[in-house]
Amino acid sequence: MAPPERPAARSAGSEVLYLWLAALFIAALITCNLIANKFVSIHLGFKTFIISAGVLPYPITFLITDILSEFYGKKRTQRVVFAGFGASLFTLLIVSLGARFQAIPESRVSDAVYHHMFNNSARLIFASMVAYLVAQYVDVILYHFWKRLTRGRMLWLRNNGSTIFSQLADTVLVVTVIFAGELPFGTMLDYMADGWMFKSLMALLDTPVIYAAVFFIRRQFGLGWGQEFKE
Repeated sequence: MAPPERPAARSAGSEVLYLWLAALFIAALITCNLIANKFVSIHLGFKTFIISAGVLPYPITFLITDILSEFYGKKRTQRVVFAGFGASLFTLLIVSLGARFQAIPESRVSDAVYHHMFNNSARLIFASMVAYLVAQYVDVILYHFWKRLTRGRMLWLRNNGSTIFSQLADTVLVVTVIFAGELPFGTMLDYMADGWMFKSLMALLDTPVIYAAVFFIRRQFGLGWGQEFKE
């Protein structure tokens, strides 16, 4: 039988896990912003969803914040949320800087193509950041509310309940900020409905994933059900 894991080793391992989760969260978030200008249709049998391509990796961010909330608490989860905000603003700065320099003739991406790709990046990222901060705050608050209410049980409830409500806030805000005054209200409602339904469906489908992740982490680090890493 292997000897029990020492507290120092468990602490170091938990910090490595925290770093990887934070990195994946920020990578998914920035990717959402970079590909959000492209809209796609996804047919899932019972319905065809018209959504931004940025919606595709976005549920990953909520899955990660739920895992962070489960093991690291509200304070450390919110640190990652604000780090993602800062990383997105930095991305906007770099994209804006790239537009300041003229492309050389041999460049595969011309000034016209670059401008076409990123001409609304400022508005898009601003919309995403407003929605992101509100939605992630709602997600973390609701997750811990359900966790306290159920005394650490019913993981499926806090995972889905927090994500579905926070995704509603996110979808309404981002569509409103991006398209208000540019698209008919009915079209905006269609985008909101499709975006929220797709995100909610992804939240339901990732339930087995979070159960597997939570089970693995608890077993790996010897944590009891509902127990968190100590900061």
